[in-house]
Amino acid sequence: MHNSLVPIDGAGGRSIWPPFSVLTPPRRRTIVYIDGFNLYYGAIKGGPHKWLNLELLCSRLRTDDDLVRVNYFTSLVDGTRGARQRVFLDALSTLPKVVIILGQFKRKTVTCLNTRCTLIGDRTFQMPEEKRTDVGIGVQMLDDAYQDGCNTFVLISGDSDLVPAVQRIRQRFSEKKVIAYRPVGEVSLKARRADELAQAAGGGRLLPRGLFAHCHFPDVVVGARGAVVVKPAGW
Repeated sequence: MHNSLVPIDGAGGRSIWPPFSVLTPPRRRTIVYIDGFNLYYGAIKGGPHKWLNLELLCSRLRTDDDLVRVNYFTSLVDGTRGARQRVFLDALSTLPKVVIILGQFKRKTVTCLNTRCTLIGDRTFQMPEEKRTDVGIGVQMLDDAYQDGCNTFVLISGDSDLVPAVQRIRQRFSEKKVIAYRPVGEVSLKARRADELAQAAGGGRLLPRGLFAHCHFPDVVVGARGAVVVKPAGW
């Protein structure tokens, strides 16, 4: 806590010090944890805001906080989408407070249960499934709690798998605060699952999409070593 003593002019132009001080409360140290695919599919896909500067977004989201770090969790995808994703990750890597944590995709066998499907033969197919993201976020949050890395944990996710980690932090570190921003709409199954996370955090909020338009990277981003990153066409 900072004490600021302000002199007041007294008689004869002399400065006298009042027997009080102006107290400025310290800014809360905040770490943000972003579930990349949860954010993308919940609030970004199909819209004009894929080229998001996440450090700027988080600083505007938490204007009264001291932003310590932004942890961005994702997994690499294949094909054209993967090429654009890597450009976005290159842009994110130029931001001093953003840390990119990669999980991975594994293929799983899924059986089609659609009774209206007329396909004769094998009704199984392979599809990718993202692994490790929710576990990675939970482990990182607990580690930051025990290391006293912050006072406030900000989650941008609606994944109910994060509930146990949030509950443990609130049980063990009652002086710390957890805030969950859900990147989903008001009425949907995903929204109801996001409510579970919000309740575990002691309250949740919708991620304000109105900020997105004010938090884009420039079309051309220059890295610390002079590397140039260009916004993908159509973004």
